[in-house]
Amino acid sequence: MAEGTITNDSSKGDGATEIQNNNDCINSTDNGTNRITIKKANVKDPEIFSCLLQPATSDSDRDYIGIRRYLLARKAESGFHRRLDWRCNGKGYVAYRNYIRRPRNWENLQLPSLSSTPGNSGRWISTPSPLSHLFEVESWNSSSRDLRSGTLASNHRTSFSSSISDSDRPRRRGVEPAYSFVGMHCIFDQCKAAVTVLKFGHMSSDLLAYGASDGTLTVCTVSETPSVMKQLKGHSKDVTDFDFSSNNQYIASSSMDKTVRVWELSKGLCIRVIYGVSSQMCIRFHPVNNNFLSVGNANKEITVFNFSTGRIIKKSVFDSEVTSMDHDHAGQLIFCGDAQGCIYTVSMDSHTGALSRSHRYRSSSKQKCPVTTVQYRSFSLLAGGPVLLTCTQDGSLSFFSVALEIQGYLTLRCSLKLTPRIHSIRASFCPLLSLDKGEYIVAGSEDSNVYFYDLTRPRHTCVNKLQGHRFPVIGVAWNHGENLLASSDLYGVVIVWKRAKTS
Repeated sequence: MAEGTITNDSSKGDGATEIQNNNDCINSTDNGTNRITIKKANVKDPEIFSCLLQPATSDSDRDYIGIRRYLLARKAESGFHRRLDWRCNGKGYVAYRNYIRRPRNWENLQLPSLSSTPGNSGRWISTPSPLSHLFEVESWNSSSRDLRSGTLASNHRTSFSSSISDSDRPRRRGVEPAYSFVGMHCIFDQCKAAVTVLKFGHMSSDLLAYGASDGTLTVCTVSETPSVMKQLKGHSKDVTDFDFSSNNQYIASSSMDKTVRVWELSKGLCIRVIYGVSSQMCIRFHPVNNNFLSVGNANKEITVFNFSTGRIIKKSVFDSEVTSMDHDHAGQLIFCGDAQGCIYTVSMDSHTGALSRSHRYRSSSKQKCPVTTVQYRSFSLLAGGPVLLTCTQDGSLSFFSVALEIQGYLTLRCSLKLTPRIHSIRASFCPLLSLDKGEYIVAGSEDSNVYFYDLTRPRHTCVNKLQGHRFPVIGVAWNHGENLLASSDLYGVVIVWKRAKTS
Protein backbone atom coordinates (compact mmCIF):
# COMPACT_ATOMS: atom_id res chain seq x y z
CA MET A 1 0.00 0.00 0.00
CA ALA A 2 1.08 3.55 -0.67
CA GLU A 3 0.27 6.52 1.51
CA GLY A 4 -3.46 6.66 2.28
CA THR A 5 -5.95 9.36 3.10
CA ILE A 6 -8.96 8.29 5.16
CA THR A 7 -11.87 10.65 4.49
CA ASN A 8 -15.02 10.77 6.63
CA ASP A 9 -17.56 12.88 4.78
CA SER A 10 -20.53 13.77 7.02
CA SER A 11 -22.37 15.21 4.04
CA LYS A 12 -22.91 11.65 2.79
CA GLY A 13 -25.82 9.97 4.47
CA ASP A 14 -24.27 6.53 4.52
CA GLY A 15 -21.09 7.62 6.23
CA ALA A 16 -18.96 6.54 3.24
CA THR A 17 -15.25 6.00 3.75
CA GLU A 18 -12.82 6.80 0.91
CA ILE A 19 -9.14 5.95 0.44
CA GLN A 20 -7.09 8.48 -1.50
CA ASN A 21 -3.45 8.83 -2.42
CA ASN A 22 -1.73 11.89 -1.08
CA ASN A 23 1.84 13.07 -0.64
CA ASP A 24 1.18 15.75 1.98
CA CYS A 25 0.05 15.49 5.59
CA ILE A 26 -3.25 17.36 6.06
CA ASN A 27 -5.37 17.70 9.17
CA SER A 28 -8.18 20.19 8.60
CA THR A 29 -11.92 20.74 8.87
CA ASP A 30 -13.72 22.09 5.83
CA ASN A 31 -17.48 21.97 5.21
CA GLY A 32 -17.99 19.21 7.70
CA THR A 33 -15.26 17.02 6.25
CA ASN A 34 -12.55 15.70 8.55
CA ARG A 35 -9.38 14.52 6.73
CA ILE A 36 -6.54 12.72 8.43
CA THR A 37 -3.58 11.69 6.28
CA ILE A 38 -1.55 8.73 7.48
CA LYS A 39 2.07 8.73 6.42
CA LYS A 40 3.38 5.38 5.18
CA ALA A 41 6.45 5.70 7.39
CA ASN A 42 4.25 5.96 10.49
CA VAL A 43 2.32 2.75 9.78
CA LYS A 44 3.89 0.02 11.93
CA ASP A 45 0.96 -2.35 12.28
CA PRO A 46 0.45 -4.79 9.35
CA GLU A 47 -3.23 -5.08 10.32
CA ILE A 48 -3.88 -1.95 8.23
CA PHE A 49 -3.31 -4.15 5.16
CA SER A 50 -5.28 -7.07 6.57
CA CYS A 51 -8.40 -4.96 6.87
CA LEU A 52 -8.25 -4.18 3.17
CA LEU A 53 -8.15 -7.87 2.20
CA GLN A 54 -10.45 -10.73 2.98
CA PRO A 55 -10.87 -11.46 6.73
CA ALA A 56 -8.71 -14.16 8.29
CA THR A 57 -10.26 -17.37 9.56
CA SER A 58 -10.81 -17.88 13.27
CA ASP A 59 -8.15 -20.57 13.64
CA SER A 60 -5.35 -18.74 11.78
CA ASP A 61 -2.38 -16.95 13.30
CA ARG A 62 -3.20 -13.26 12.95
CA ASP A 63 0.42 -12.15 13.20
CA TYR A 64 1.47 -14.57 10.47
CA ILE A 65 -1.42 -13.58 8.21
CA GLY A 66 -0.71 -9.89 8.73
CA ILE A 67 3.00 -10.13 8.00
CA ARG A 68 2.37 -12.29 4.95
CA ARG A 69 -0.19 -9.85 3.57
CA TYR A 70 2.13 -6.98 4.27
CA LEU A 71 4.94 -8.59 2.28
CA LEU A 72 2.59 -9.53 -0.56
CA ALA A 73 1.29 -5.99 -0.70
CA ARG A 74 4.83 -4.62 -0.94
CA LYS A 75 5.63 -7.10 -3.73
CA ALA A 76 2.46 -6.29 -5.65
CA GLU A 77 3.12 -2.59 -5.33
CA SER A 78 6.66 -2.98 -6.65
CA GLY A 79 5.45 -4.98 -9.63
CA PHE A 80 2.73 -2.45 -10.37
CA HIS A 81 5.21 0.43 -10.48
CA ARG A 82 7.52 -1.57 -12.73
CA ARG A 83 4.73 -2.28 -15.19
CA LEU A 84 3.49 1.29 -15.04
CA ASP A 85 7.01 2.58 -15.68
CA TRP A 86 7.41 0.34 -18.71
CA ARG A 87 3.98 1.11 -20.18
CA CYS A 88 5.03 4.74 -20.26
CA ASN A 89 7.60 3.81 -22.92
CA GLY A 90 4.98 2.21 -25.15
CA LYS A 91 6.73 -1.14 -25.33
CA GLY A 92 5.59 -4.74 -25.21
CA TYR A 93 5.98 -7.83 -23.07
CA VAL A 94 9.38 -8.90 -24.44
CA ALA A 95 10.86 -5.53 -23.64
CA TYR A 96 9.34 -5.62 -20.13
CA ARG A 97 10.80 -9.09 -19.57
CA ASN A 98 14.26 -7.81 -20.48
CA TYR A 99 13.68 -4.76 -18.30
CA ILE A 100 12.97 -6.78 -15.16
CA ARG A 101 16.08 -8.87 -15.88
CA ARG A 102 18.29 -5.81 -16.02
CA PRO A 103 21.60 -5.80 -14.07
CA ARG A 104 21.51 -5.10 -10.36
CA ASN A 105 23.52 -1.90 -10.75
CA TRP A 106 21.14 -0.61 -13.41
CA GLU A 107 20.32 2.53 -11.44
CA ASN A 108 24.01 3.42 -11.14
CA LEU A 109 24.55 3.15 -14.90
CA GLN A 110 22.07 6.00 -15.49
CA LEU A 111 21.13 4.88 -18.97
CA PRO A 112 18.30 6.89 -20.54
CA SER A 113 15.14 5.03 -21.49
CA LEU A 114 14.53 5.28 -25.22
CA SER A 115 11.11 5.61 -26.72
CA SER A 116 9.85 3.95 -29.87
CA THR A 117 6.35 4.25 -31.19
CA PRO A 118 4.66 3.10 -34.38
CA GLY A 119 4.39 6.73 -35.41
CA ASN A 120 8.16 7.02 -35.38
CA SER A 121 8.39 4.96 -38.61
CA GLY A 122 9.94 2.11 -36.70
CA ARG A 123 13.24 3.95 -36.21
CA TRP A 124 15.13 3.86 -32.96
CA ILE A 125 16.53 7.01 -31.45
CA SER A 126 20.29 6.80 -31.28
CA THR A 127 21.71 5.78 -27.94
CA PRO A 128 25.05 6.71 -26.37
CA SER A 129 25.44 3.33 -24.70
CA PRO A 130 25.34 -0.13 -26.27
CA LEU A 131 23.85 -1.66 -23.11
CA SER A 132 20.55 0.08 -23.70
CA HIS A 133 19.99 -2.00 -26.85
CA LEU A 134 19.15 -4.84 -24.49
CA PHE A 135 15.87 -3.17 -23.62
CA GLU A 136 14.85 -2.01 -27.10
CA VAL A 137 12.71 -4.89 -28.34
CA GLU A 138 9.38 -4.21 -29.98
CA SER A 139 6.51 -6.66 -29.82
CA TRP A 140 6.36 -8.98 -32.82
CA ASN A 141 2.58 -8.81 -32.89
CA SER A 142 2.53 -5.32 -34.39
CA SER A 143 4.43 -6.37 -37.50
CA SER A 144 3.55 -10.03 -37.96
CA ARG A 145 0.30 -9.05 -39.67
CA ASP A 146 2.31 -7.23 -42.37
CA LEU A 147 4.98 -9.89 -42.82
CA ARG A 148 2.92 -12.04 -45.19
CA SER A 149 1.34 -9.14 -47.03
CA GLY A 150 2.33 -10.56 -50.42
CA THR A 151 4.38 -7.58 -51.55
CA LEU A 152 7.70 -8.18 -53.23
CA ALA A 153 9.59 -6.05 -50.76
CA SER A 154 8.44 -4.41 -47.57
CA ASN A 155 9.74 -0.88 -47.20
CA HIS A 156 8.20 -0.49 -43.74
CA ARG A 157 11.08 -0.59 -41.29
CA THR A 158 9.84 -2.39 -38.23
CA SER A 159 11.92 -1.88 -35.12
CA PHE A 160 13.59 -4.97 -33.78
CA SER A 161 16.66 -5.07 -31.63
CA SER A 162 18.92 -7.78 -30.43
CA SER A 163 18.25 -9.46 -27.10
CA ILE A 164 20.22 -11.83 -24.94
CA SER A 165 19.41 -15.50 -24.63
CA ASP A 166 18.01 -16.64 -21.31
CA SER A 167 20.87 -19.02 -20.58
CA ASP A 168 23.72 -16.93 -21.94
CA ARG A 169 23.14 -13.43 -20.68
CA PRO A 170 26.34 -11.39 -21.03
CA ARG A 171 28.43 -10.81 -17.95
CA ARG A 172 29.65 -7.33 -16.96
CA ARG A 173 29.91 -5.94 -20.48
CA GLY A 174 26.33 -6.30 -21.68
CA VAL A 175 25.65 -6.67 -25.40
CA GLU A 176 28.69 -6.77 -27.65
CA PRO A 177 28.77 -3.21 -29.06
CA ALA A 178 29.80 -4.28 -32.58
CA TYR A 179 26.90 -6.73 -32.89
CA SER A 180 24.06 -4.55 -31.67
CA PHE A 181 21.35 -3.86 -34.23
CA VAL A 182 19.01 -0.91 -34.49
CA GLY A 183 16.28 -2.85 -36.26
CA MET A 184 15.13 -4.32 -39.55
CA HIS A 185 16.28 -2.57 -42.69
CA CYS A 186 13.79 -4.38 -44.94
CA ILE A 187 11.90 -7.65 -45.43
CA PHE A 188 11.50 -9.72 -48.61
CA ASP A 189 8.62 -12.17 -48.37
CA GLN A 190 7.57 -12.87 -51.95
CA CYS A 191 9.22 -16.32 -51.98
CA LYS A 192 6.80 -19.19 -51.34
CA ALA A 193 9.41 -21.84 -50.48
CA ALA A 194 12.32 -22.21 -48.06
CA VAL A 195 15.25 -19.89 -48.81
CA THR A 196 18.22 -22.27 -48.64
CA VAL A 197 21.12 -19.93 -49.44
CA LEU A 198 21.67 -16.16 -49.66
CA LYS A 199 24.67 -13.94 -50.42
CA PHE A 200 25.60 -10.34 -51.05
CA GLY A 201 27.50 -9.43 -54.21
CA HIS A 202 31.30 -9.22 -54.26
CA MET A 203 32.51 -5.87 -52.91
CA SER A 204 28.87 -4.78 -52.81
CA SER A 205 26.82 -3.46 -49.92
CA ASP A 206 23.38 -3.38 -51.53
CA LEU A 207 23.22 -6.29 -54.04
CA LEU A 208 21.59 -9.35 -52.47
CA ALA A 209 20.55 -12.67 -54.00
CA TYR A 210 18.96 -15.78 -52.54
CA GLY A 211 18.01 -19.23 -53.79
CA ALA A 212 15.00 -21.27 -52.74
CA SER A 213 13.86 -24.87 -52.60
CA ASP A 214 11.41 -24.27 -55.48
CA GLY A 215 14.36 -23.71 -57.85
CA THR A 216 14.10 -19.92 -58.11
CA LEU A 217 16.85 -17.33 -57.68
CA THR A 218 15.90 -13.81 -56.61
CA VAL A 219 18.18 -10.77 -57.04
CA CYS A 220 17.39 -7.69 -54.93
CA THR A 221 18.74 -4.32 -54.04
CA VAL A 222 18.74 -3.30 -50.37
CA SER A 223 19.44 0.38 -50.91
CA GLU A 224 17.25 3.10 -49.39
CA THR A 225 14.32 1.81 -51.48
CA PRO A 226 14.63 -2.01 -51.29
CA SER A 227 13.18 -3.86 -54.28
CA VAL A 228 13.39 -7.07 -56.29
CA MET A 229 15.43 -6.59 -59.45
CA LYS A 230 15.25 -10.00 -61.14
CA GLN A 231 13.70 -13.39 -60.50
CA LEU A 232 15.63 -16.16 -62.23
CA LYS A 233 13.65 -19.30 -63.03
CA GLY A 234 15.09 -22.44 -64.60
CA HIS A 235 16.01 -25.00 -61.96
CA SER A 236 13.39 -27.66 -61.33
CA LYS A 237 14.57 -28.56 -57.81
CA ASP A 238 16.27 -26.95 -54.80
CA VAL A 239 18.97 -24.36 -55.38
CA THR A 240 21.82 -25.71 -53.24
CA ASP A 241 24.36 -22.92 -53.78
CA PHE A 242 25.33 -20.02 -56.04
CA ASP A 243 28.16 -17.54 -56.45
CA PHE A 244 28.66 -14.09 -57.98
CA SER A 245 31.40 -13.44 -60.51
CA SER A 246 34.03 -10.92 -59.41
CA ASN A 247 32.30 -8.08 -61.30
CA ASN A 248 28.78 -9.16 -60.22
CA GLN A 249 27.67 -9.47 -63.85
CA TYR A 250 27.02 -13.21 -63.64
CA ILE A 251 25.67 -15.74 -61.16
CA ALA A 252 26.49 -19.44 -61.32
CA SER A 253 24.05 -21.69 -59.47
CA SER A 254 23.95 -25.38 -58.55
CA SER A 255 20.87 -27.46 -57.90
CA MET A 256 19.49 -30.81 -56.87
CA ASP A 257 18.21 -31.18 -60.45
CA LYS A 258 21.80 -32.17 -61.46
CA THR A 259 22.46 -28.97 -63.40
CA VAL A 260 24.67 -25.91 -63.14
CA ARG A 261 23.25 -22.73 -64.63
CA VAL A 262 25.01 -19.48 -65.50
CA TRP A 263 22.88 -16.32 -65.41
CA GLU A 264 23.49 -12.86 -66.87
CA LEU A 265 22.09 -10.45 -64.30
CA SER A 266 21.56 -7.43 -66.55
CA LYS A 267 19.17 -9.41 -68.78
CA GLY A 268 17.92 -11.89 -66.19
CA LEU A 269 18.56 -14.77 -68.61
CA CYS A 270 20.21 -18.19 -68.30
CA ILE A 271 23.07 -18.17 -70.81
CA ARG A 272 24.46 -21.66 -70.13
CA VAL A 273 23.30 -24.97 -68.66
CA ILE A 274 25.81 -27.66 -67.63
CA TYR A 275 24.28 -31.09 -67.08
CA GLY A 276 25.71 -33.56 -64.56
CA VAL A 277 25.01 -37.11 -63.46
CA SER A 278 24.27 -36.31 -59.82
CA SER A 279 23.02 -33.47 -57.62
CA GLN A 280 25.28 -30.41 -57.72
CA MET A 281 25.85 -29.40 -54.09
CA CYS A 282 28.17 -26.35 -54.03
CA ILE A 283 29.78 -23.94 -56.48
CA ARG A 284 32.46 -21.22 -56.56
CA PHE A 285 34.03 -18.89 -59.11
CA HIS A 286 37.82 -18.81 -59.01
CA PRO A 287 38.73 -15.54 -57.23
CA VAL A 288 41.54 -14.67 -59.68
CA ASN A 289 40.61 -16.46 -62.92
CA ASN A 290 36.83 -16.13 -63.28
CA ASN A 291 36.97 -18.47 -66.29
CA PHE A 292 37.23 -21.37 -63.82
CA LEU A 293 34.10 -22.62 -62.10
CA SER A 294 34.53 -25.25 -59.34
CA VAL A 295 31.53 -27.45 -58.52
CA GLY A 296 31.15 -30.09 -55.79
CA ASN A 297 28.59 -32.83 -56.40
CA ALA A 298 26.92 -35.87 -54.85
CA ASN A 299 29.12 -38.12 -57.01
CA LYS A 300 32.06 -37.52 -54.61
CA GLU A 301 33.78 -35.12 -57.03
CA ILE A 302 34.96 -31.56 -57.45
CA THR A 303 34.78 -30.63 -61.12
CA VAL A 304 36.44 -27.57 -62.66
CA PHE A 305 34.51 -26.20 -65.65
CA ASN A 306 35.48 -23.64 -68.26
CA PHE A 307 33.03 -20.81 -67.70
CA SER A 308 33.12 -19.69 -71.33
CA THR A 309 32.59 -23.09 -72.95
CA GLY A 310 31.05 -25.21 -70.18
CA ARG A 311 33.57 -27.98 -70.77
CA ILE A 312 35.21 -29.98 -67.99
CA ILE A 313 38.84 -29.05 -67.30
CA LYS A 314 39.79 -31.20 -64.31
CA LYS A 315 38.23 -33.52 -61.70
CA SER A 316 39.19 -34.69 -58.23
CA VAL A 317 37.56 -37.61 -56.39
CA PHE A 318 36.83 -37.69 -52.63
CA ASP A 319 35.58 -40.19 -50.07
CA SER A 320 32.00 -38.89 -49.92
CA GLU A 321 29.73 -36.35 -51.60
CA VAL A 322 31.09 -32.81 -51.48
CA THR A 323 28.56 -30.62 -49.66
CA SER A 324 30.31 -27.24 -49.22
CA MET A 325 33.44 -25.42 -50.37
CA ASP A 326 35.36 -22.14 -50.45
CA HIS A 327 38.52 -20.69 -52.05
CA ASP A 328 41.38 -18.90 -50.39
CA HIS A 329 41.91 -15.27 -51.40
CA ALA A 330 44.63 -16.12 -53.96
CA GLY A 331 42.78 -19.00 -55.58
CA GLN A 332 45.58 -21.49 -54.93
CA LEU A 333 43.60 -23.61 -52.45
CA ILE A 334 40.10 -25.06 -52.23
CA PHE A 335 38.69 -26.00 -48.84
CA CYS A 336 35.76 -28.40 -48.98
CA GLY A 337 33.64 -30.52 -46.65
CA ASP A 338 31.88 -33.80 -47.36
CA ALA A 339 28.85 -35.71 -46.11
CA GLN A 340 30.95 -37.60 -43.51
CA GLY A 341 32.18 -34.45 -41.75
CA CYS A 342 35.71 -34.48 -43.24
CA ILE A 343 37.46 -31.26 -44.30
CA TYR A 344 39.84 -31.34 -47.28
CA THR A 345 42.48 -28.95 -48.54
CA VAL A 346 42.96 -29.12 -52.33
CA SER A 347 45.72 -27.33 -54.22
CA MET A 348 44.65 -25.69 -57.48
CA ASP A 349 46.72 -24.34 -60.37
CA SER A 350 45.32 -20.92 -61.29
CA HIS A 351 46.52 -21.27 -64.90
CA THR A 352 45.57 -24.85 -65.81
CA GLY A 353 42.90 -25.64 -63.22
CA ALA A 354 44.71 -28.81 -62.11
CA LEU A 355 43.63 -30.18 -58.69
CA SER A 356 45.62 -32.18 -56.15
CA ARG A 357 44.53 -33.19 -52.65
CA SER A 358 46.89 -31.88 -49.96
CA HIS A 359 45.41 -32.58 -46.53
CA ARG A 360 42.36 -34.08 -44.85
CA TYR A 361 41.01 -33.32 -41.40
CA ARG A 362 38.76 -36.02 -39.97
CA SER A 363 36.57 -35.22 -36.99
CA SER A 364 36.94 -37.34 -33.86
CA SER A 365 33.16 -37.44 -33.43
CA LYS A 366 31.59 -40.85 -33.86
CA GLN A 367 28.55 -39.35 -35.55
CA LYS A 368 29.33 -38.44 -39.15
CA CYS A 369 27.26 -35.48 -40.34
CA PRO A 370 27.39 -33.39 -43.54
CA VAL A 371 29.39 -30.17 -43.51
CA THR A 372 26.99 -27.28 -44.20
CA THR A 373 29.47 -24.37 -44.10
CA VAL A 374 33.09 -23.91 -45.15
CA GLN A 375 34.27 -20.28 -45.03
CA TYR A 376 37.79 -18.91 -45.40
CA ARG A 377 39.06 -15.65 -43.92
CA SER A 378 42.46 -14.22 -44.78
CA PHE A 379 43.20 -12.86 -41.28
CA SER A 380 42.18 -13.43 -37.68
CA LEU A 381 43.28 -11.60 -34.55
CA LEU A 382 43.19 -14.83 -32.59
CA ALA A 383 45.27 -16.91 -35.00
CA GLY A 384 47.40 -14.07 -36.36
CA GLY A 385 46.84 -15.32 -39.90
CA PRO A 386 44.32 -17.03 -42.20
CA VAL A 387 41.55 -19.12 -40.64
CA LEU A 388 38.74 -21.45 -41.69
CA LEU A 389 35.25 -21.85 -40.23
CA THR A 390 33.24 -25.05 -40.64
CA CYS A 391 29.77 -26.03 -39.46
CA THR A 392 28.19 -29.49 -39.56
CA GLN A 393 24.56 -30.50 -39.40
CA ASP A 394 24.93 -31.90 -35.87
CA GLY A 395 25.67 -28.37 -34.61
CA SER A 396 29.49 -28.50 -34.41
CA LEU A 397 31.27 -25.21 -35.14
CA SER A 398 35.03 -25.58 -35.73
CA PHE A 399 37.66 -22.87 -36.08
CA PHE A 400 40.95 -23.75 -37.82
CA SER A 401 44.18 -21.87 -38.44
CA VAL A 402 45.49 -22.32 -41.99
CA ALA A 403 49.20 -22.81 -42.74
CA LEU A 404 49.51 -21.51 -46.30
CA GLU A 405 53.22 -22.40 -46.39
CA ILE A 406 52.30 -26.08 -45.87
CA GLN A 407 49.67 -26.20 -48.64
CA GLY A 408 46.83 -25.17 -46.37
CA TYR A 409 47.42 -27.50 -43.42
CA LEU A 410 44.58 -27.12 -40.88
CA THR A 411 45.04 -26.89 -37.11
CA LEU A 412 41.95 -26.91 -34.91
CA ARG A 413 42.07 -23.88 -32.61
CA CYS A 414 38.66 -24.04 -30.92
CA SER A 415 35.21 -25.54 -31.39
CA LEU A 416 31.67 -25.16 -30.12
CA LYS A 417 28.91 -27.77 -29.89
CA LEU A 418 25.40 -26.49 -30.52
CA THR A 419 22.06 -28.25 -30.56
CA PRO A 420 21.86 -30.83 -33.38
CA ARG A 421 19.86 -29.65 -36.37
CA ILE A 422 17.42 -31.29 -38.72
CA HIS A 423 17.97 -28.80 -41.53
CA SER A 424 21.20 -27.71 -43.21
CA ILE A 425 21.73 -24.49 -41.26
CA ARG A 426 24.67 -22.27 -42.22
CA ALA A 427 27.06 -20.10 -40.21
CA SER A 428 29.36 -17.18 -41.02
CA PHE A 429 32.24 -15.17 -39.63
CA CYS A 430 31.29 -11.86 -38.04
CA PRO A 431 33.10 -8.62 -38.94
CA LEU A 432 36.42 -8.19 -37.17
CA LEU A 433 36.54 -6.24 -33.92
CA SER A 434 39.68 -4.12 -33.69
CA LEU A 435 39.59 -3.90 -29.90
CA ASP A 436 38.54 -7.44 -29.07
CA LYS A 437 40.47 -10.71 -29.12
CA GLY A 438 37.39 -12.89 -29.47
CA GLU A 439 36.36 -14.86 -32.55
CA TYR A 440 32.72 -14.17 -33.33
CA ILE A 441 30.38 -16.32 -35.37
CA VAL A 442 26.77 -15.79 -36.47
CA ALA A 443 24.50 -18.75 -37.19
CA GLY A 444 20.87 -19.56 -37.77
CA SER A 445 18.89 -21.81 -35.50
CA GLU A 446 15.81 -24.01 -35.58
CA ASP A 447 14.23 -22.00 -32.75
CA SER A 448 13.78 -19.14 -35.29
CA ASN A 449 16.52 -16.92 -33.83
CA VAL A 450 19.84 -15.66 -35.17
CA TYR A 451 22.65 -16.23 -32.65
CA PHE A 452 26.06 -14.62 -32.19
CA TYR A 453 28.79 -16.71 -30.53
CA ASP A 454 32.30 -16.06 -29.26
CA LEU A 455 34.23 -19.28 -29.85
CA THR A 456 36.96 -18.27 -27.39
CA ARG A 457 34.72 -18.13 -24.32
CA PRO A 458 34.78 -21.21 -22.10
CA ARG A 459 31.25 -20.40 -20.90
CA HIS A 460 28.36 -18.18 -21.98
CA THR A 461 29.49 -18.26 -25.59
CA CYS A 462 26.28 -16.66 -26.86
CA VAL A 463 26.76 -12.88 -26.81
CA ASN A 464 23.65 -11.77 -28.67
CA LYS A 465 20.64 -12.92 -30.68
CA LEU A 466 18.13 -11.46 -33.12
CA GLN A 467 14.44 -12.25 -32.88
CA GLY A 468 12.08 -11.71 -35.78
CA HIS A 469 11.69 -14.92 -37.78
CA ARG A 470 8.87 -17.31 -37.02
CA PHE A 471 10.44 -20.40 -38.60
CA PRO A 472 13.90 -22.06 -38.52
CA VAL A 473 16.62 -19.71 -39.77
CA ILE A 474 18.72 -21.44 -42.43
CA GLY A 475 21.07 -18.90 -44.02
CA VAL A 476 23.00 -15.82 -42.87
CA ALA A 477 25.24 -13.41 -44.80
CA TRP A 478 27.00 -10.05 -44.26
CA ASN A 479 27.31 -7.36 -46.91
CA HIS A 480 30.66 -5.89 -47.92
CA GLY A 481 30.20 -2.77 -45.78
CA GLU A 482 29.46 -5.03 -42.78
CA ASN A 483 26.56 -2.82 -41.72
CA LEU A 484 23.82 -5.18 -42.94
CA LEU A 485 23.14 -8.79 -42.02
CA ALA A 486 20.69 -10.88 -44.06
CA SER A 487 18.97 -13.98 -42.68
CA SER A 488 16.54 -16.40 -44.35
CA ASP A 489 14.11 -18.94 -42.95
CA LEU A 490 12.23 -22.10 -43.86
CA TYR A 491 9.10 -20.17 -44.79
CA GLY A 492 10.75 -18.04 -47.48
CA VAL A 493 11.17 -14.81 -45.51
CA VAL A 494 14.42 -12.85 -45.84
CA ILE A 495 15.13 -10.19 -43.21
CA VAL A 496 17.91 -7.62 -43.63
CA TRP A 497 19.05 -6.32 -40.24
CA LYS A 498 20.73 -2.95 -39.83
CA ARG A 499 23.72 -2.91 -37.54
CA ALA A 500 24.19 -0.17 -34.97
CA LYS A 501 26.90 2.36 -35.67
CA THR A 502 29.94 2.08 -33.42
CA SER A 503 32.59 4.63 -32.70
